[in-house]
Amino acid sequence: MKLTSAMIKEKAKELGIDRIAIGSIDRYKDAPPLMNPLNYFPECKSIIMLAQRIPRGTYRGILSGTHWHNYTFYSYNRLNTLFRPKLTYAMCCFIEDCGAEAIPHYPAVAERMGDGDPVVPGRMPNVAMSVRIMGMGAGLGEMGYSKVFITPEFGPRVRLGMIMTDAVLEPDPIIPTGTLCNHCGSCVRECPGNAIPPVGKLQNTVHIKLGEEDVYWGDVDMGRCTLTHHGLNNRISPFLKKDMPNLEYDVCESNVTEEEAYRLTHALVNKRWGGVYDRPDDFMIHYYGYITSHVGYFAICGARGCICACADTLERRKAIKNLFVNPLIKRKLWLIDVKTKEKTGAINLWREQGLDRKDPTLRQNEYRHAAGYKHNYAVKEEK
Repeated sequence: MKLTSAMIKEKAKELGIDRIAIGSIDRYKDAPPLMNPLNYFPECKSIIMLAQRIPRGTYRGILSGTHWHNYTFYSYNRLNTLFRPKLTYAMCCFIEDCGAEAIPHYPAVAERMGDGDPVVPGRMPNVAMSVRIMGMGAGLGEMGYSKVFITPEFGPRVRLGMIMTDAVLEPDPIIPTGTLCNHCGSCVRECPGNAIPPVGKLQNTVHIKLGEEDVYWGDVDMGRCTLTHHGLNNRISPFLKKDMPNLEYDVCESNVTEEEAYRLTHALVNKRWGGVYDRPDDFMIHYYGYITSHVGYFAICGARGCICACADTLERRKAIKNLFVNPLIKRKLWLIDVKTKEKTGAINLWREQGLDRKDPTLRQNEYRHAAGYKHNYAVKEEK
């Protein structure tokens, strides 16, 4: 049986895949060696891209500032690692039942791959494709200015899957940059990490060639983005603010690479520390350890600028198909002050507060106590 694009799209409807598009391999001829499908699968003829919607309601808890679990579970981790891959797997099985080979590709961070030595000289180590770029090449959608992928149906509320196949299939047209995203700047204004550059300056954009199309997006500061997404931005994380209340590190002014940001955030998330008086041997940031122990991942920022502000603007413009009775953003978005209310001057605030609750005299003649407490002792300096 000769496999056709029409057959694949009909199967996608049957499986419940929200959107599917197909690109021919020649569109990716200018891809970097470590991101080129032909260095993974030399016989590849077509790229099949799938999108599964993110339920709009999963953002509501973070927008309200009252619930964080849903975004990590339904919008991000489980949607990428469980719900959508099941459909990608089923589509691969259908393609192979028709006699063509199908390779599902996990949506890795392509820019972090490539380390290590090749198995033999001349081979490429750890080839991985960017699913967003592959999605543009297949006509699945376009890259928004914030580097978030946008589809005509659901805007930025999607997670992407990819299949490489040796079947020659009829490709879909590429969606030109600017078809959906009008570069309004709402993502720039609402990003709590100041990670998205101002709109309108050529030096703030990244351009690549896909087939004959020039596609582009904003040159996002991925270090600030990663720190914010993974909970080291105390403007957006009440958990960081609670467990490290005196940390005034301002992500919006930071200079850090994406890799450094990953190392910082992931080194912190599962670390335990025995210096918390009321919670000995607990996670340094309690909620981060708690949620990763349940889900294996933690996403904190709720994509306030790149997805929520973008989706809200697209819906108000009626630029996408999936519309709602009520707007996504109903009121001014909250932010936490990056500055502390007062300098504490404390060495171990948790210990001091815990001991003061138990018996303030236990700390008599210690170093100067945190401001704002009744008992404020100081050690006299030796002359």
